Amino acid sequence: MLELRSVSKHFSTHKAVTEVSLRVERGEFFSLLGPSGCGKTTTLRMVAGFETPTSGEVWLNGSRIDALPPYERNVNTVFQSYALFPHLTVRGNVEFGLRRKNVGDLEKRVATVLEQVRLSGKESRLPAELSGGERQRVALARSLVLEPDVLLLDEPLSALDPLLRKQVRAELKDLQRRVGVAFLFVTHDQEEALAMSDRIAVMNGGRVEQIGTPEEIYRRPRTRFVASFLGAMNWVDGVGVRPECTRVCAEGRRAVVKRCVFLGPVVHVETLLESGEAATVQVSATEARFCEGDTVHLAWDAADELRFD
Repeated sequence: MLELRSVSKHFSTHKAVTEVSLRVERGEFFSLLGPSGCGKTTTLRMVAGFETPTSGEVWLNGSRIDALPPYERNVNTVFQSYALFPHLTVRGNVEFGLRRKNVGDLEKRVATVLEQVRLSGKESRLPAELSGGERQRVALARSLVLEPDVLLLDEPLSALDPLLRKQVRAELKDLQRRVGVAFLFVTHDQEEALAMSDRIAVMNGGRVEQIGTPEEIYRRPRTRFVASFLGAMNWVDGVGVRPECTRVCAEGRRAVVKRCVFLGPVVHVETLLESGEAATVQVSATEARFCEGDTVHLAWDAADELRFD
């Protein structure tokens, strides 16, 4: 399907992407996850054709495409800003690319894709008359109507408020499953990537540190960076333990409670060990009976320890 082979991108002396290799299968939801400046958007832009690799190759369906202009690649991009034409209706925005390509069955294809993104009946509305989630669906429809092999999405949910983001990400995942198109999704949001992806490539400093399923990445991280980036982590004597794997018990490492952070169904009990290392315990809100200054003992199972070279 889509394959990157040792792809690098340098801007003068800055190495934005270094030796990235990955493969996105047909119909897969694949996320590039990492902090700002890690190279994930530059990687996406090289797939789209907006940037040319300094070295390496980009392949799609068995053909090399890294030397092709964007309009000759069967991929489409949904931008963070959605980039809708404000003077065109929903239908006009979705039709735009089809009219430029002079394809047949235009009306049928537009009607089908609007039904897929659940915008039937809103064809005559302007972008300003739509909600944030609806505008995103118009942007998706405009790309999907061109029947790409891969849809590229650059932080498409970042402009939405937190509650709407959760709703829209569920809709986006459902849509991807319905249409069966491979999605290459860029995000810095760990929860977003874990909730939506079939597989994730975690990037740091222009390199891919690990590729795997959400569960593999979270439970069996290969590097200290991946372990820390994919959720809270206690580091004790060089060993990593997740807060949900740490427990308060009668015997264990002595610690003092520094504060309790209420997070709805759970509470994070932040403690300081005698060694001077910080450790957080995640407990149920109904079981949280700790106060600042309390002395507690912490323990965990050896099977839950994460060790790195």
